[in-house]
Amino acid sequence: MTADRAASTAEPERAGTLPGWLATLCHALIVLAIPVILVLTSVRLVMSETFLELEYKRPGFPPDRYGFTQAERLQYAPHAVRYLLDNEDDSYLAALAHQGKPLFTEREIRHMRDVQDVTRAAFRVHIAATATLLLAGITLGWWRDTRRALRLALFEGGTLTIFLMLTAVVLVVANWNFFFTGFHRVFFEGDSWLFSTRATLIRLFPQRFWFDAALAIGGLTLTGALSAITASVVWRRAARTTS
Repeated sequence: MTADRAASTAEPERAGTLPGWLATLCHALIVLAIPVILVLTSVRLVMSETFLELEYKRPGFPPDRYGFTQAERLQYAPHAVRYLLDNEDDSYLAALAHQGKPLFTEREIRHMRDVQDVTRAAFRVHIAATATLLLAGITLGWWRDTRRALRLALFEGGTLTIFLMLTAVVLVVANWNFFFTGFHRVFFEGDSWLFSTRATLIRLFPQRFWFDAALAIGGLTLTGALSAITASVVWRRAARTTS
């Protein structure tokens, strides 16, 4: 009877143990998904009318040399954000006017369409990465003997994110033009993203806007990474206390 009992209690442990290769895979997926999720979540937070208002009202933000007032910027810029987030068609931007003239040229609208395509792709990646993290996290968290791997994945994912963000911040601060140009050359064809300083897109979103947006994304992402690391450390200490 003793041997039978031992066998019956041992069997559930063997049945409930996650294969080593699967635990390793889940661990790696979480580590890689965390930077993607944190960066794209930060991007989504910055793509908001709240950020626009904070940025335009920030002391030292450069005025439009061709006449847009702060109120006009706050009136027109949100339309660009809504176009991207609400998946509006081109007629949405084409219908906008300023002083009786179209607000955006056809070339600007074509570029916004390209930006919308990139935005859609980024959000699909965000959904896929989030689903991957949740599935892998639930898998590791389901069994007691793999929860340590989950805690470690949170810590390593947060650490990897901090490393990547600090590298990006250094590039932004040290050579903004290189970073800005390189980003656009990766995601857009040719010179489709280059406009004169008189273009509405440049007047609404000058270089300073994008510099501040990049720093805001970096700051939000670093905050998320530190949160993941903190959660891992707190969880580990709690596990030691209860063990």
